[in-house]
Amino acid sequence: MIRFYFHTTPNPMKVALFLEESGLDYEIVSVDIFKGEQHSSAYRSINPNCKVPAIVDGENTIFDSNAILLYLGEKTGQFISEDRGQMLSWLMFIASGLGPYSGQAVHFQTAAEPIPYAINRYRREAERHYGILNDRLSDRQFILGDSYTIVDIAAWGWIDRYPRVLGENALDEFPHLKRWFETVNARPAVERARAIGKDIEFKANFDEETIRAMFPQNFPKI
Repeated sequence: MIRFYFHTTPNPMKVALFLEESGLDYEIVSVDIFKGEQHSSAYRSINPNCKVPAIVDGENTIFDSNAILLYLGEKTGQFISEDRGQMLSWLMFIASGLGPYSGQAVHFQTAAEPIPYAINRYRREAERHYGILNDRLSDRQFILGDSYTIVDIAAWGWIDRYPRVLGENALDEFPHLKRWFETVNARPAVERARAIGKDIEFKANFDEETIRAMFPQNFPKI
């Protein structure tokens, strides 16, 4: 059985969606990143980058959400495109573009000390990535064509957070992306994925403990 190291943030939610789509057996191992559990020696031995998610599948340990999606897709033969070049290109677009720029946009828009340049920089880049996806989806149902793949699963994890990234009505400016999001969001597996962790009492308040746990590099070593 797959051990799935989980928190309710966008990257673990991608993996949650794949697991629910595929029907693979798995067990949840909660990692409360607001409390700093990702920095424990036990978890660091699984993911030295101290991020979630990660999985342990028998003798295989995989971290980084997009690497996990690719691993699970190839393991099961599900949600994989025959056009490997396009699949890898768009998967990396999400890994290196959509995800990190969306995350940084949220970070600087909600920072205790606003920096206008940084807010503008990351928000505009997030908008640019949304625009690229919107153009891509103008003549196809899913990102790679007519079939739902791990690329759609990867993108869903971050587009699902669009209200925090760009605002409540942001998708109105990206009609093809909005149509795609509504299509993916209506899948039964999405509802099941959203239910994962509802019985886990993750820390919710974003206090100094959480800031230090999430961004330890911002503080001098003691």
